[in-house]
Amino acid sequence: MGNKPQIQGVYLVTDRPLCLYHRLEEVVRLAALGGVSLVQLREKEADTRQFLELAKHLKKILTPFSIPLLINDRLDICLAAGADGVHLGQSDLPWWETRRILGNDAIIGLSLETKEDFHSLIQTHPKPELDYLAVSPVFDTNTKTNTKPAWGLTGVTWLKKQTNLPIVAIGGVNESNAESIIEAGADSLAVVSAICSAKDPKLATENLTKNFHY
Repeated sequence: MGNKPQIQGVYLVTDRPLCLYHRLEEVVRLAALGGVSLVQLREKEADTRQFLELAKHLKKILTPFSIPLLINDRLDICLAAGADGVHLGQSDLPWWETRRILGNDAIIGLSLETKEDFHSLIQTHPKPELDYLAVSPVFDTNTKTNTKPAWGLTGVTWLKKQTNLPIVAIGGVNESNAESIIEAGADSLAVVSAICSAKDPKLATENLTKNFHY
């Protein structure tokens, strides 16, 4: 699948209402300086045109750092902005259709909300052409209120034993629990408020990154 980056380290998922001290673009720039590995643009409130403008802007910021930009759910925005891939949920466009459209070089990640989600994935596609699986949520969180029960650390460890795909942990991830989530088997930590709401997003990213020992 080409020279795709490894999915590891700190993964910023954006949320504009949670950007308390800086505009989103500045949060992303500072996170890039702090060593973030991936950025996913998640946009619940923008219309399509705004979403596209934001995506293009973030792509421009991240390209000099060689940090991939993923788009949450919206394949059209990904294509139009020249982003590096998409993050899909269980009710989004099926990942195999997304792979067919975006090609092998795109990064495609899939959220798993339950163990059943994983079982049905493997039943239909024993070797899914995905770049990572996201455990969602690891812990209960205010940024996503409509999720199923949290996986917990035991859930992360369970999934790690089932698959060779990188595991991204999302939901309630912060500096205080980062180390224990990595020890449980996560390859990457997806954070929202821990960076978006930080007074110093660069420092917050650096502090989270210290937990990874490559």
